[in-house]
Amino acid sequence: MSQLLSSFISELIDRRQALRRLSAAGGLLLEPALVALAKPTPRRVLFFTKSSGYQHSVIKRNNGGLGHAEKILTDLGNSHGFEVTATKDGSIFTADNLKKYDVIFFVTTGDLTQPGEDKNPPISVEGKVALLEAIRGGKGFVGSHCASDTFHSPGEAFATQPIEQRDTYIRMLGGEFIRHGVQQEATMKIESPRFPGCEKLQKEFRIKDEWYSLKNFASDLHVILVQETQGMEGTDYQRPAYPATWGRMHGKGRVFYTSMGHREDVWTNPTFQAILLGGLSWTAGTVNAKVPPNIKAVTPQAETIPPKPPKKETS
Repeated sequence: MSQLLSSFISELIDRRQALRRLSAAGGLLLEPALVALAKPTPRRVLFFTKSSGYQHSVIKRNNGGLGHAEKILTDLGNSHGFEVTATKDGSIFTADNLKKYDVIFFVTTGDLTQPGEDKNPPISVEGKVALLEAIRGGKGFVGSHCASDTFHSPGEAFATQPIEQRDTYIRMLGGEFIRHGVQQEATMKIESPRFPGCEKLQKEFRIKDEWYSLKNFASDLHVILVQETQGMEGTDYQRPAYPATWGRMHGKGRVFYTSMGHREDVWTNPTFQAILLGGLSWTAGTVNAKVPPNIKAVTPQAETIPPKPPKKETS
């Protein structure tokens, strides 16, 4: 028995030494056991879908199950190395809880410090501060569609506000919702073809969605997709082209927003999924991309506000 044990130990030592030589040759300093067992750690995404304002159908839960967008993102996470936690409970926003996540993802509406339409627990005032500090400190942030219809700035909707008057969340996000018109097919023009998720896409594409007219853009936006307004139906789009998807740095944190995401079929669209996964990967730090400001170059008239819609006549 002792001879068998000695033989086993000798063979184990030989294997360890061989692994050490291979590791050294590759410039690695890990123990062989660690080399053999090392696996990439999934990035953790907190998917927050509370509605203090209007609740979109893509995030509405029926019979206690996940909403459509929550299911899609969870499945995408499972196949692309993201661990998704979906919640509508704003009490999760504390400094300690946020340390658990690499990316915070919003599909939300309204003042999230209020219970609002869905009656789920709101974010506390301190929780909002903790969120913004976490992003500034290096956490990633992703917003889709109605994330720009969240924490509005005070003042006239059809006017831009000076940066010091904008809500602190809007300053972080980089843009703010004004209004939207009827759902329609529209053209998205890619202005950052090297941004993750855009590499294999055509220079422009058309897709049907509910398109947000936006304002209060951050001056350092790296515009990824431009909303082409020519030919669109409705007064909300009687304005020059403006940013529809972008990235920016907020302190050490990476911020990504896309106005797409109202319709269920958009969430299953491969083009939208490619762009969304690119934004997630970039904000999580699994891929890198340069995001120099280009808003003035690609959308020089972005701050043009569309005309107010005509008032409905009453009899």
